[in-house]
Order: sequence, then structure tokens, then C-alpha cells
Amino acid sequence: MAPVFALLDCNNFYVSCERLFSPRLEGRPVVVLSNNDGCIIARSNEAKDLGIKMGAPFFQCRELIEAHQVQVFSSNYPLYGDLSQRVMGILSQLEPEVEVYSIDEAFFRQPKGEAQALLENGRHIRATVKKQVGIPVSIGFGSTKTLAKIASRIAKKQPEHGGVFVLPDQNLEAVLSTIGVGDVWGIGPRQSRKLFTYGIRTALELKNGNDAWIRKHLTITGLRTAMELRGVSCIPFEDTPAPRKSVTSSRSFGQPVTDLSGLREALSSYVSIAAEKLRIEDKKAGCLQVYLNTNQFREREPQYANSLTVTLPSPTASTLELIRHATEALRQLYRPGFAYQKVGVVLVDLVASSQQVQQHLFRVPHQEQAELMAALDRINRRWGRDTLQSASAGFKRPWKNKQTRKSPAYTTSWQELPVVR
Repeated sequence: MAPVFALLDCNNFYVSCERLFSPRLEGRPVVVLSNNDGCIIARSNEAKDLGIKMGAPFFQCRELIEAHQVQVFSSNYPLYGDLSQRVMGILSQLEPEVEVYSIDEAFFRQPKGEAQALLENGRHIRATVKKQVGIPVSIGFGSTKTLAKIASRIAKKQPEHGGVFVLPDQNLEAVLSTIGVGDVWGIGPRQSRKLFTYGIRTALELKNGNDAWIRKHLTITGLRTAMELRGVSCIPFEDTPAPRKSVTSSRSFGQPVTDLSGLREALSSYVSIAAEKLRIEDKKAGCLQVYLNTNQFREREPQYANSLTVTLPSPTASTLELIRHATEALRQLYRPGFAYQKVGVVLVDLVASSQQVQQHLFRVPHQEQAELMAALDRINRRWGRDTLQSASAGFKRPWKNKQTRKSPAYTTSWQELPVVR
């Protein structure tokens, strides 16, 4: 018997995280901003009703936001990441087969059953997550991942379903006829415009389209989406995450940086973050790329962007080694006379730490580096990030990105735990 796919989707996740510790925000319009407080990346339903668009620059919406007293928050990724892990942990306790798809979405799989049984299980999962974490979720069931996505969307958009919806087998075409083709998972804006040009406007019309035509205009990926709409499962269930191929760490600056020392501080800080991620996954990097650029939106200012890739003498996860090579690459990239907006590092050519590698004759032995980094990580886990850090990362950090409206780290910092009075 073919299994049923389900998708759990956290409702307006970033906003829900902010509301969890500020109940006064319930029913009020709320938005969350991107890094540097630049653009709107999350909106409550009330904010959506005001016409605030996803991705809109904050400064363009300021008058509307002030007029309607919209609550504005800087992004608080430590909080969002921690609450996401809690939601996914609850789901993994309730369901044996779970694929975490993103920070706020996860697929799970169940044996085929009666619609009522699926509904009751979905309601149980939804109530358990709400009770134990406090985050509202929507759950949709379908015979394929794409159909589960559509079901989850219906569960979220139509309150009469109570947050859970099972796509019916008998009346499936009637449901698909109400779904715009641009709302189908895997159909992007460009593909949607092309389909509209040829008269394909709904999920049902894509489902019933000619295979040869779909493959010609949407490639094999589009044909796979059409097959999924027909109930043929083409997207595999992946309960084990695919191995990471790279680690990236970068931020836009809170204010332009012109001097090499400021860039070096920022880059050292970002390398430290990337190296920590490597060690958490028990990996080493054999190659790194450093890049920097000015603000392309300031057209009247001189522009510069460049990158440099460095092959390391041997794979490493040592923060100190990676900083040394990255800052040397930055020295070669740097050009005076520019106001830089961003610098970053990408670690690639990843290998498992257990893999045997050729040692370098004139470098600190890998075992000593590994022990030093293990001690660094233990101290920072115990006392907080950057308790111990490289001096090259600086202390005042005037370049740090803006977070003027950031809420406390309620669940990840002893100093910012909520206090009940």
C-alpha cells in the first residue's frame, strides 16, 4: 500500500516566535526584518491585510507601518533556530519518518489510511506542538509531496479546516482547479508567467497538460511536478539530510567599511562562525573562497567586487588556520578608496574529520589543533559564543550589522531568559 505524504508548516514562523514571548502581539500587525533591518522577510496575517509585501524595503513601508502601529522586529535567528529544533523534535517523537525540509517545514510519511484517521492524527500533532512549544502549525496530507504542499497551503489559508486538511481522492480535480499554477511547489515566477502565456493558469490545467509540451518548456523538473499532481510520487522522501557541500558565512555591514583592518575583523569573525559549523558536523575544509563587494545600489559611488579561492595545504577545521589563509586572501583582494558593504567566506571541498590526510611538515600537528579547537568549543558552549575568540575578530565591531529592534534571546542566553514577576 502506497504511503501518504504529509507536510507540517509553521504558520508565519518568525512572527509566531516573536509572539510566543509577547502575547500582547496576538491580533496585531507584526513584521520581521532581514539582516541589517533592510527588508521585510516575515509578516503576520494582519500585516498582509494592510498590503505590506514580502521582501519590500523597510524604508518604503515606514509610513504605512507607523500609520497602523505595526510592530517591527529585527531578525533573531538564534531564537528561531532553537524553536524550530523544538518543533521538529516533537514531530520526530510522534512520527518515525520525518524529513526536515526547512527551518519551518517538515515532511513526514504515514501508511495509507482513511481520511478521518489522518485528520485525527494531524490534529493530535498540531495540538501537541502548540501545547509543548507554543507555535501554531498547519498540516496537509496528499499522495505525493507536491499534493501535500497544496494541502498544507489550504489548511493554512482556509480557517474552516482547523489547520489540518486531507486532499480527497475522489474530488481532487475540483480542488486543483482552485489552485493557481504559481502556487504549485516547484513552479517559479518565470515559469508561471510562461504557463499563463500558453493558457495554463491552474494546477489542474498543469496536471492535464501534454507531457511532451511540459518537458519542452519546463524541462524534466516541470514534468516531474505535473506527474506529482497526478498522484505519481516522483520526489523521493529523504529522512537523512544530504551531506553539506559547502559552508558560507557573511553579513552586510551596519555601516560601510573602508579600511583593511575593519574588513579583517569582520572576515575573522565570519570565518570563526564557519569553522564552528564545520566542527559541529565533524568536517574539514580543503579549500576556501573569500569575497567582498561594495553597495551596488549606491550607483553614484565607485563600485568594486572580487573574490579569491585558496587551496589549503591540507584539509582543516581549525579557526586559526582558516583565519590565517582567509585574511591573506583578503589582503590580496583589498583595494583602497571603496566603501565596502559586505565580506564573506565560503568553505568548500569538505571531507570527514576521520578521513586520513597528508600532514604538512611545517604546520602544527593536526591532533594538537583538534584538541585546541575542542577546548575552544567546550568553553564557548558553556559560557556563550565568543567567550574565547581570535583577537583578529576585534571587540568593538563598529561594522556589525544593524539589529536595532531585536528581541531577547529568550531560550539561548542565560542573561536574556524571560522573568515571571
